[in-house]
Amino acid sequence: MSESIEISGAPRGRLSTRAIAMPADTNPFGHVFGGWLMSQMDLAGGTHSYRRARGHTPTVAVEGMEFHQPVYVGDEVSCYTEVIRVGRTSISIRVEAWVRRHGGSDALVRVTSAVFTYVAVDDKGKKRPVPPEE
Repeated sequence: MSESIEISGAPRGRLSTRAIAMPADTNPFGHVFGGWLMSQMDLAGGTHSYRRARGHTPTVAVEGMEFHQPVYVGDEVSCYTEVIRVGRTSISIRVEAWVRRHGGSDALVRVTSAVFTYVAVDDKGKKRPVPPEE
């Protein structure tokens, strides 16, 4: 079994979502499925991109998904988001997932990170420009 490296420090960006990992979210070994964690991160990034673009922004890419630590049942999962690039029609957001371990201390541990890219679309699903920041 490989040695785990705990990544601590402070989350970058703003808190966008928080959830508790539940038994239905785990594999037979008690670790939360990577897909569940990725969906939590996509919800967080999508919420941030929706606000920034002032409208619908479907996910078009995920880059650099890294699972640093497992997530267990009862862990409080917090996703922090930070806009790292705004293009004409797209927004790239760094999403970091941090946990506060169930029954443990209040320390946060970074468990996953990735860059999610979203594209702004209109009511017909056609790309549209991302408006300037207000």
